[in-house]
Amino acid sequence: MQQQPTPKSGLDNASSAPWRGRFPYNEIISLLDVNRPFNLAESTSQDLTLGELLDLAGSDAIRGLTLGYGTSSGLMALREQVAFACKIRAEQVITTQGTALGLFLLAFETCRAGDEAVLATPCFPPSRDCLVGAGVTVREVKLSFEDGYRLDLARIAECLSAKTKLISIASPQNPSGVQTSRADVEQLLALMERRAPNALLFVDETYREATYGDSAPVDSVAALHPRIVTGASVSKAFGAPGLRTGWLTVQDAELRQRLVIAKMNMVISGSVLDETLAAALLRHRDKVLDPRRRLLDGTLSELAGWCEIERHRIDWIRPNAGALCCLRLRTDAFDEVAVAKFWDELPGRDLQLASGAWFGESQRVFRLGFGYLPPTRLAPALNALSSAMTAAAGR
Repeated sequence: MQQQPTPKSGLDNASSAPWRGRFPYNEIISLLDVNRPFNLAESTSQDLTLGELLDLAGSDAIRGLTLGYGTSSGLMALREQVAFACKIRAEQVITTQGTALGLFLLAFETCRAGDEAVLATPCFPPSRDCLVGAGVTVREVKLSFEDGYRLDLARIAECLSAKTKLISIASPQNPSGVQTSRADVEQLLALMERRAPNALLFVDETYREATYGDSAPVDSVAALHPRIVTGASVSKAFGAPGLRTGWLTVQDAELRQRLVIAKMNMVISGSVLDETLAAALLRHRDKVLDPRRRLLDGTLSELAGWCEIERHRIDWIRPNAGALCCLRLRTDAFDEVAVAKFWDELPGRDLQLASGAWFGESQRVFRLGFGYLPPTRLAPALNALSSAMTAAAGR
């Protein structure tokens, strides 16, 4: 087992001993504690305010809300909104405190000692680390920048076996915003049928509705096959990560019951306040998403222009959806010393980026979020990024 690095974030760490937590340490936790003026590390749209949410939900309805326990499967009004968007039945939806908890519950309940999970990387760190924390043996399939992070079905097939109980992918991916086609999902299901007959396919669809301009989101794969479980939340596309409200879609009734029991033992139930606000958010999804999609369309175009100007120093993969994408420092412009210097340059320029190393990539790669900052601050942030590259490479 690879030794985890010593924490470097704001966590109390008086000892220099190796990390001993059941969950691997990942420096992405620093994003919860640090928010620099030019924050290009966040992958969300701009945060909603409570006032905006109350305008949607109606403050009188919130004032009369009884703060008792929630139901075991989650608020029916929220489950109905999820079901409508995913074209399934409300009974097939279970609410969770974010998508990561949903994946943890799924792994914890469906996998036992000796079982394996196949995970496509790079990925959002908790998507891997919650599997490790649940005690699952993880087999990673590393997707490549050169191939545009397209799903590598041949390599996934090599990892599938009778021991495989779970395959986990994201579409769109975090950190790249690259979407997996429905045809590839169908091919993956066929591979599972032949090589991993007892496995489930988990598809993280958190960024699915964060499209650009007038582009409609692709359909959820929640209804495609009984062996598919999807997860999503109001955190990214809707700009409400503080609600900590997500969900799973599960067609199999017996598995749903097991997951509800697991959820009850972990967290009892969801917050009735958070789920009520999340239901209002989804009920008014077009009012919330339309302006965000227009904003993302504009900021993505601005970023694309900057990437064209900087093409001699960086490569990038244009995303299909989401407020995020991957960029890479070119090897003909940055040697390894310059890459290290690049990261050292960022704090002094009030810049924040998400290192590729957090997601299972190299330090040459970084995730850049183009939807979190106000649009007027994106250009100054990109100019500061250009200056950091100049200082690091000496040209």
